[in-house]
Amino acid sequence: MMETLPDRLGPDLDLVFIGINPSLYSVAQGHYFARPQNRFWPALSLSKLSLGMRESLGVTTLKPEHDLLFAQHGFGLTDLAKRPTAQAAHLSAQEFREAAPELKARLDTAKPKAICFHGMMGYRPFVKHALGLSDKGIQLGLQPVEFADAPIWVIPNPSPANASYSLHDLVGWYDKLHEFLQARKSTDR
Repeated sequence: MMETLPDRLGPDLDLVFIGINPSLYSVAQGHYFARPQNRFWPALSLSKLSLGMRESLGVTTLKPEHDLLFAQHGFGLTDLAKRPTAQAAHLSAQEFREAAPELKARLDTAKPKAICFHGMMGYRPFVKHALGLSDKGIQLGLQPVEFADAPIWVIPNPSPANASYSLHDLVGWYDKLHEFLQARKSTDR
């Protein structure tokens, strides 16, 4: 069994972030999005989404080691595929097909209130192979389909390989997620 990152999931999560698969570097470090060039932690730290967590921890910038505290703050982390690679492109189509139902089972157990995929590359196989729906015409943002009553968002992947989106763009997406979650909480009361 190859070493990988453990899921950072727990009960009663407000939001689960889903990556494509862990990088070899992140597995070696033992934390999600650990590569210094990855923009997940900087973008999340600049967003409204992490404000409560940052205030609670007394920090202005979240770091990879803070993934261990995510569940305590209503967040979770996992990946579509659990096999670590140097690049997500090194995963085979068969691995994506097999990983999608496994992710579905993990999400079904965790029962998060909302789900956020980092990029289309992880979301498309989930829609097709776990939900049995068409993966055509998918766009970033709130998706027209939910999973177990949890709305699904797809936002740009924070990988440095995804240069189409700036750090500012990523912060904007996390802020949109924050606003959505806040609005949803106010209507659930």
